[in-house]
Amino acid sequence: MNSQDKIRELIEKRNTARLGGGEKRIVSQHNKGKYTARERIDMLLDEGSFEEFDMFVTHRCTNFGMEKNKILGDGVVTGHGTIDGRIVYIFSQDFTVFGGSLSETFAQKICKVMDQAMKVGAPVIGLNDSGGARIQEGVNSLAGYAEIFERNILASGVIPQISAVFGPCAGGAVYSPALTDYIIMKEKAGYMFVTGPKVVKTVTGEEITTEELGGADVHSSKSGVSHFKVENEEEGLLLIRKLLSYLPQNNMEDPPVTKCTDPIDRVEEYLNDIIPENPNKPYDVKDIISLIVDDGEFLEVHRDYAKNIVVAFSRLNGMPVGIVANQPNYLAGVLDIESSRKAARFVRFCDAFNIPILTLVDVPGFLPGSGQEHGGIIVNGAKLMFAYGEATVPKVTITLRKSYGGAHDVMSSKQLRGDINYAWPSAEIAVMGAKGAIEVLEGRKIKTIETQEEKKEFIAKAEKEYNEKFANPYQAASYGYIDDVIEPRNTRFRIIRAFQTLSTKRLSNPPKKHSNIPL
Repeated sequence: MNSQDKIRELIEKRNTARLGGGEKRIVSQHNKGKYTARERIDMLLDEGSFEEFDMFVTHRCTNFGMEKNKILGDGVVTGHGTIDGRIVYIFSQDFTVFGGSLSETFAQKICKVMDQAMKVGAPVIGLNDSGGARIQEGVNSLAGYAEIFERNILASGVIPQISAVFGPCAGGAVYSPALTDYIIMKEKAGYMFVTGPKVVKTVTGEEITTEELGGADVHSSKSGVSHFKVENEEEGLLLIRKLLSYLPQNNMEDPPVTKCTDPIDRVEEYLNDIIPENPNKPYDVKDIISLIVDDGEFLEVHRDYAKNIVVAFSRLNGMPVGIVANQPNYLAGVLDIESSRKAARFVRFCDAFNIPILTLVDVPGFLPGSGQEHGGIIVNGAKLMFAYGEATVPKVTITLRKSYGGAHDVMSSKQLRGDINYAWPSAEIAVMGAKGAIEVLEGRKIKTIETQEEKKEFIAKAEKEYNEKFANPYQAASYGYIDDVIEPRNTRFRIIRAFQTLSTKRLSNPPKKHSNIPL
C-alpha cells in the first residue's frame, strides 16, 4: 500500500467514524428532534476550532457477540475547541452508537479530556445523551463511571464543569452531571433518575411516567437538580456559551472583564420609590437587579426552584458578579430549606472561582413550622451562613427593607466578613418585626389591660415606638454594622465603587485539609 492509499484509508476511516452508528440511526436521532453528538459540538464551539481525540477507539468487549460489532469512536466524541476564543474541553455522547451506553473505553475517552482540562486549566463541558452503563461490559462499565466521578470530584472548584442533558441520563449516569457545577436540561427530551419508572413500579407499586419521575420540569422546579431548563438544544448550547462568559478558565484566574458602555454613575430615580409604604406589600427584587446592573442584563440560575431567593450572574462596569437577593414577591422572601441550599451552593461556586458577590437583603426571617424543623432548616440555614462566612471574595451587601433575626446574620452580615454593608433608608434591622416584638416585650402588661379598646391603643403606641427605634437602618449604622445609608437612586454607582476598592482584597482562611460544612 503506497502513501496515497494510506491517506485514502485514513480519510475513509475518518468519514466512517463521523457517521457514528450510521445514516439510519442519524435519521432516527433527527426524527426525535435531537441533534447528533458532532452536530452539537459544531453548534457550541467557535467555527473550525474543534480538535478531536480518540476518533479510532473501539470497545474491547467479547461478551454476547460484541466482538463482531465494533464502531469507531465507541459512542462518545471527545476533544477540545474554543468558545469566544477561550479553550474548553468537551465530550458529547452519541446515542446512535449502542444507545450512547458507556463502556470501559468510552469512559477512558472522557477521562482523558478531563485530565487534559485539569492540566491546562480549562472548563469541561459534557453533552449527555446516554442509555447508561453498557450491560455487556458488566463491572468494567461501572468502573468506568467511577473513574469519571473521581475526576469530577477532584476538578470541583478547580475548573468549571457544565453538563447538558439532551437525552436520557439514568442510573449511575446521573451522578457525573450531579457532581458538576451546572446542569442544563432540555424539556420533553432530557431526563434524569436513579431508577426508572418500571423499577419504581416493581418495587413500590407506584405508576409514574418518565417525565413525571425525572423530566426537566421536575428537576428544575421540585428537586433543584437542574439549574436551567431549555426548550431546545440550540437554546441550551447558547446558554452554555453565555454562562461561560461570566466565568474564569480556572480557580487561579479572575473572571473575564468586558468593555462597559453603561455609565457607572447612572442614576435611577425609580429606585427611590420602589419599596412600598406598606411593609407587608411585596415587590419584585428582579426589578431592582435590572436597574443597577450593566444594561439591565443578568442570567438567573435556578429560576424555577426556591423562588423566594434569586441567584444570578451579571456585570457591574464590565466585571462579572454573582447576585443573591431575597425575593419579597414569593413567600415574602423568607428563608427556608430549599432557598438556603440554593443560595449556599451559588455563594460557594462564586467564591471558588473568584467572582465577587452582591447581596440584596429583604428577609423577614426563617420559615416557621414543623415541616421545616423536621426537614432540617437548622442545618440547611447553617449551610448558607457557612458559605458566606467562608467566602473570601469581595462581598457587598445592600439591605433594602427587612432584615430580621438570624436571617439578618445569615445574609452576608458584617460579622460574616461582609466587606461593605450599605442600607437604604427603608431598611429595618432588628431581632423581629414590631408585632412579634411587642407580644414578647409587653405581653404581661397587655394581659392586665381590661378593655379591648385600651389594649389596641397600647399595642399601637408600643409598636409605633418600636418602629421608630428599629424600623430604620440608623441603630445598626451607629454601631458600624452598616457602613453607610445610601440613597437608592445612587445604588449602582455606590456598588461599583465599592467593588473597585475591593479589587485588591486579600483574605485567606486558616490552613486545613477542608472544612466540614453542615450537609
